[in-house]
Amino acid sequence: MQLRLPAPDGTLRDYTPTQRFLYGDGGEQPKRRIPYAAVHVVADPLADTTPVSPAAIDWDTTLAFRRHVWSYGLGVADAMDTAQRGMGLDWAASRELIRRSVAEARAVGGRIVCGAQTDHLVPGSARSLADVEAAYAEQCEFVEKCGGQVVLMASRELARIAQGREDYLQVYARVLGQLREPALIHWLGEVFDPQLKGYWGHQDLDEAMEVCLQVVRSNASKVVGVKCSLLDQRREVDMRARLPEGVHMYTGDDFDYPTTIKGDGRRYSDALLGAFDVIAPAASAALLALDDGAVDRFETILGPTVPLARHIFREPTFYYKTGVVFVAYLNGHQDHFRMVGGLESGRSVVHLAEIFRLADQAGLLRDSELAVDRMGTVLKLAGVD
Repeated sequence: MQLRLPAPDGTLRDYTPTQRFLYGDGGEQPKRRIPYAAVHVVADPLADTTPVSPAAIDWDTTLAFRRHVWSYGLGVADAMDTAQRGMGLDWAASRELIRRSVAEARAVGGRIVCGAQTDHLVPGSARSLADVEAAYAEQCEFVEKCGGQVVLMASRELARIAQGREDYLQVYARVLGQLREPALIHWLGEVFDPQLKGYWGHQDLDEAMEVCLQVVRSNASKVVGVKCSLLDQRREVDMRARLPEGVHMYTGDDFDYPTTIKGDGRRYSDALLGAFDVIAPAASAALLALDDGAVDRFETILGPTVPLARHIFREPTFYYKTGVVFVAYLNGHQDHFRMVGGLESGRSVVHLAEIFRLADQAGLLRDSELAVDRMGTVLKLAGVD
C-alpha cells in the first residue's frame, strides 16, 4: 500500500504505511494515576443541518466510542470542549449527552465526569453575577441529578462581566457551595478559547493563577482537582506544587503529557486530556507500565504519540477537535468524517495528511487497510488522485 500525501510546500510525497498497530484491545484501570480522556461526539451525518443548527448527534456511535475508552481502563470526561462545547454543541444536546453517558457509565462500571458551565445563556445576556451563578447552578444540578461528577468549566459570560478577583471568588464560592460532591475546576486558557482572555480577572497568567489558587484554597473541601489547560508546562508544575493537600492536578498539557504525568519524583499530575481520545490504547499501556514501575517503558510508549498530539493541537489550537475526530474516522470508530457545525473544515488536507502519517508512525492505526482507504477518500475530495 502506498499513498501520495500533500506536503506543506504544495508537493505530493509517496508514503508507505507501516501497517502495524502496537497495542492490545483493552486494559485494566490504572492504579497510580487517575486518567480521563476528554471525548468527542459523533455527528449525525444524515441530519439536515447548517453550521448554526442545533447539534444533531449519532447517539449510538457516540456512546460506542465511550465504551471504547472505558475498555482501556480510562475515565471519560464528557460534554467538555473536546465534545465541541462552545463550538457547536449546544446545551440541549449537552444535557442529552450527559444523561446518556452517565447512564452508560453506570451500566459498564466506567468512571465519568461531566462539564457544567453557563452556555445556555444567550451570549451577552448576563447582566449580573447572580445571572452567572444561577446558570452555573442549573447545569451543575442537572449533572448531579444524573449521577455525574461536575467539572466546573470556565464561563464566557463571567469573563465578559467580571470586574476582577472578587467577582470570581464570589461566583465560584457560591456555585461550589451548592454542590453535593466535590468538583474539578477547569481552567481553559485563551489558546483554547479566545473569548476567555483575561479569565480570573487578569491577562497576566501568573496573576490569574493566584486568583485560581485562592478559589481552590477557599473552597478546598469542594474541589477534588484542577484541570490546567494552558499548554504551559512551567505554570502547571508551579500550580501543582501549590495546591492544597488532597486536591489533584489534572494535566491539560497536550504538548508534553508524559513529563507532567511522570512527575518530578515528589509530585505528579493525573490526566484529563483531549489527546487521550486519540491515543487511548497507548495511554492505557503506558499507565499500566507505570503501575509496574517501568518508567522507561512508560516513556517509550508515549514518546511516539507526542508529535501526533502536538500536531493536532497546533495553532489555532481551538480547531484541535477536527484532528481528534479525523483519527476516530481513520480507526473505524465512525463511518464518516462529518462534525457538528461543519467543523471538519477546520483543518486543511495537508494538516490531515500529516495526522495520518504521525498516527501511523505511532502505531495507532488499528486497521491499516481501512485507514489508507479512508485517507484516500479524503485526498480524492481534495483533488488528489
